[in-house]
Amino acid sequence: MSAIRVVLADDHAVVRKGIHDFLEEEGDIEVVAEASDGEKVKEYILSLAPDVVVLDIRMPLATGIDVTRWIREQSLPVRVLILTAFDDDPFIVAALKAGADGYVLKNAEAEEISAAVRAVHGGESAIAANIAQKFIKQMMGSAEIGAANDVLTEREREVLQMAALGLTNRGIGLKLSISDRTVQGHLASIYGKLQVSSRTEAVTKALQLGFIQLPEQPE
Repeated sequence: MSAIRVVLADDHAVVRKGIHDFLEEEGDIEVVAEASDGEKVKEYILSLAPDVVVLDIRMPLATGIDVTRWIREQSLPVRVLILTAFDDDPFIVAALKAGADGYVLKNAEAEEISAAVRAVHGGESAIAANIAQKFIKQMMGSAEIGAANDVLTEREREVLQMAALGLTNRGIGLKLSISDRTVQGHLASIYGKLQVSSRTEAVTKALQLGFIQLPEQPE
């Protein structure tokens, strides 16, 4: 199995080295390039076609949010993991609305960051529960409630409810006794009906429409 090819972007050289070193130690992840500004990241994405780009938010020339938006506008097949020190609501909302597949804080354990790289590479979301809750609550308080083109089936609602709890496709499949492929099929159907393109958007819109309930967080 080939290694996950990663472009790493952070304007602090010491931070880049630390992240680079522990990612490379994993064995199944290869850092193919490092960048200290947003424009250089774009060059590497176009020239190297990485699987995943790990982005800080604040960088010279173009922020991580700018780069994420550019990737989505260009329809480039690269997954985006935001790795930042900022857990402020405006940054979280902006990054996820721009199309980031994951949002992890720099104070996370090395194993958590490596797992996030693998998750987004595998088509999953990698968003810490507290980060996802902030995003959902912000969107519920500010976004207009639209109507889905079609009503979700009971099984689709079950899949979405479990997605809201942070379960992976495999985890959802185990809970519902269905295959990963079937879960993916349900999610594709949900995305089409809700006119969204990611799990986070689907969960947010389903909450707005009252299709699922916001999971309670343990105290």
